[in-house]
Amino acid sequence: MLTMALLTFKLVLLLAVSVTALAPAGPWDAFNFAPSTRSFTPKSVHSIVGQVTGVNNLLGNSKSTHGATIAGNGSYVVLDFGQEVGGRLSIQIDSATSSSAMALSFTESPLFISPTTSDDSCIIDAEDRDGVLRLPTLTSNETFIQTIGDQRGGFRFLTIVSNGEEPVTISNITLNPTFMPQLDDLRAYTGYFYAIDTTGFHDPDFLTRLWYGGAYTVQMNTIDSHEARQQPCPIGGGWANNVSGGPVEGTILVDGAKRDRNVWPGDMGISTHTELVSTFDIQSSQNSLLVMFSTQDPTTGALQYSGPPINAVGSDTYICWSLIGTHNVYLYTGDLDFVEKVWANYTLALSFLQSQVDDTGLMNVPTSFENDWGRDGGQGHNSAANALLYQTLITASELAIALGDLGLAAAYAVNASSVKEAYNKILWNETAGMFRDNETTTLLPQDGNSLAVLFNLTNNGSQIRAISEGLTQFWTDIGPLSPEVSSFLVEFELEFNSNTKLNDTIIPFIGGFELQAHFIAGQGERALDLLHREWGYMLYTNISVQSTMLEGFTANGSLGYRSAAGYHFDHTATSHGHGWATGPTFSLIFYLVGLTVTSPQGATWSVAPVLRGFETNLGWFGANWTLTDNTVFTLAIDTPSGTKGKVTLPGAGHVSVDGSATDMKGADSILNLTGGSHVIVLHM
Repeated sequence: MLTMALLTFKLVLLLAVSVTALAPAGPWDAFNFAPSTRSFTPKSVHSIVGQVTGVNNLLGNSKSTHGATIAGNGSYVVLDFGQEVGGRLSIQIDSATSSSAMALSFTESPLFISPTTSDDSCIIDAEDRDGVLRLPTLTSNETFIQTIGDQRGGFRFLTIVSNGEEPVTISNITLNPTFMPQLDDLRAYTGYFYAIDTTGFHDPDFLTRLWYGGAYTVQMNTIDSHEARQQPCPIGGGWANNVSGGPVEGTILVDGAKRDRNVWPGDMGISTHTELVSTFDIQSSQNSLLVMFSTQDPTTGALQYSGPPINAVGSDTYICWSLIGTHNVYLYTGDLDFVEKVWANYTLALSFLQSQVDDTGLMNVPTSFENDWGRDGGQGHNSAANALLYQTLITASELAIALGDLGLAAAYAVNASSVKEAYNKILWNETAGMFRDNETTTLLPQDGNSLAVLFNLTNNGSQIRAISEGLTQFWTDIGPLSPEVSSFLVEFELEFNSNTKLNDTIIPFIGGFELQAHFIAGQGERALDLLHREWGYMLYTNISVQSTMLEGFTANGSLGYRSAAGYHFDHTATSHGHGWATGPTFSLIFYLVGLTVTSPQGATWSVAPVLRGFETNLGWFGANWTLTDNTVFTLAIDTPSGTKGKVTLPGAGHVSVDGSATDMKGADSILNLTGGSHVIVLHM
C-alpha cells in the first residue's frame, strides 16, 4: 500500500456521457491543452534565418496590417505553437509578385527543424522524409488555406521559407484543428482531475499536467473517418491525409496524430479508457471496432491487425484486443444493440483464436499470426497472447450472459479457467517470481507479466507482488526496458547494420500496463516512481512536444524508437502524439483516486484508493480524498442513486460513514454502500 506521507493530493474526477454534463470550472482548467476556440496561433518565434522582418506580427491573435516580410531565396522563420497541434493552416498573403514563392515544413521535435524537409509520417526510408508543402502561385490580398489532404496531423514547429527572388509579406496565421470534429468546444471535457504532487518531483503539477496531456493526445487521435493517412505514401514525397479509415461515417479513434492515422485495436486497449475519463467519446471507439469487424475473413474468422488503409494482417493479439474492446464499449455504455450487431463476427473471431489452443491448454500462436506491437517471439505458447486470450474469454462470457446465452457463457468461462491453469503450470518461473515468455526461454517479458497481473491470471497476492518487484529489474532512469523487444532489435541490428550501436527501447504502451500492475499490487510508491521516470521524461524533455505523449524512445533518451525494426533508422518518424502512451490518464482515476465501474454504465462501482469520478448514462461518479497529518483519511464520493458499490479503505482504524462510527480491524477493509453522496473519515 502507498505510504501516504509522500503525497498530499486533492483528486477529483467526473465523467459524463451527455454533452451538457460537463466538468466544472476550476484550477485544473489551466492545464487543459485544448484551445478555447477552434483555432491555434503561433506562440513564439523559434528562429530566423536570412532577411525576415516583422515576425512578432505573426504571433498570437495579431491583426497587424503590416504582417511579416520574408525576402531573399532561402530566408525563413520558424514559428513555435508551444505544444502539439494539428489541422489546416490559413495564411493571409498581403503582398507578393509573380517572382515570389513560399513553402512550409512541419516538425514535432525541434531537433528536426528544416527549411527543406518535414519530419516523416510515411517511413519509407531515412533519406526520404515528407518534404515541404509548396504554396501555389502567390497573389496579394488573398488567403491561402490548406486542403484536407495537405493538413498536417501533428506538429509543433512551422517553418515558412521564401523560395523566390521577390519578397512576400504575410499575416494572420491560423491553424484550424480538424481532430475531434464532433465537438464545437474542444475543452468540453466531461471528466477532470487535479492533484498536487508533493513527493519532491520538480513540478508539483506534474500529475495534473500529465492527465490533461494524455486526454489531449487522444483528442488529437480522434479524426474524421475520411481523413486517414494515405498508404502507400505519395510517390516522390509528401503526405496525404484524406483517405478512408474504414467503412464508417463519423469519427474513429486512431493510433497517432502524425502517423499512422488509422485504426490499431491494440492501441485502443489504452486509448479507449482515456476517452472514458476525459471526453466520454466512446462512439469513436465503437466506430473503430466496426472498422475492424469489417476486415474479417469470412472463412477463418480472423480479423486484420489494423484497419484501412494500412490493412495489416496476422496478429492473434490484436484480434484479442478487438474483442476486448467490444466489451469495454459495452461496459462503459451499456449498448447491447452494438454487441448484438457484431456478435456473429465476434464469436467467429473467437472461434478462430480458440482453434489454436492445443492439448497444453494454451493457444499455440502460428508464425503467421505472431505480429504484435513490435515485440519479438510472439509465436508458440506466448505469454502475452495467452493473457489476452484469457481476458477475451472472461469478457466474452460476460457478453454472452448479457445476451442471454448462458450455455455459451459457461463454455467460455470453462475455457478461460483452462487457460489460466495452464498459464501458471507452464509459464510460471518460481525462482524468478515471474512468468516466462514461453516454455522454450528464460526471458521474462514486460508485457506478459504486466498483463497477467492486470487480467488476473495470477493465483495469489504473493505472485502479484513478486511480479511487481521483478519488473523493476528492467528499469532505467527514464523508464523500463522491454526485454522482449531489446533482444530482437540488438540481433537485427548486428545482422543488418553492425556499424551502429542500437539503444534499447522504452515503450509507453506496455509501460501503461506495467503501471497498472504496480497499482494492483498495492505498490503506489513504485507506480508513482514509474510515472516520474517514464512520463516525466517524455513530458519535460526539450526534444519532445511537451504536451502529448511519445510513441516511444530509447534508454539514452533519443527518439530512435524501433529505429532498426521498421523505422529505417529515421528518428523523425517517431510519433509525439500517440494514444497508446496515455495509460496514466485513466490509471490516475482507476487506481490513484480508485474509482471504477464494475458493471455496464456503472450500475455497480468500486472505490479503492491506492493513494480514484466519472459519469455514465446513469449519472455522475465522483471521488475526492485528502490526508491530514498522515493520520486522518477523508474520502467524499458521489454516485448515482439506485447503484451500489464497494469502498476499499487504505488502512485500518476508526471509521465514520456519514457521521456513523465503526471500527475497521484490518487494512484494505471494505464498505458496502448504496449510491448517493457519502463522506468517510478514517482515523488510522
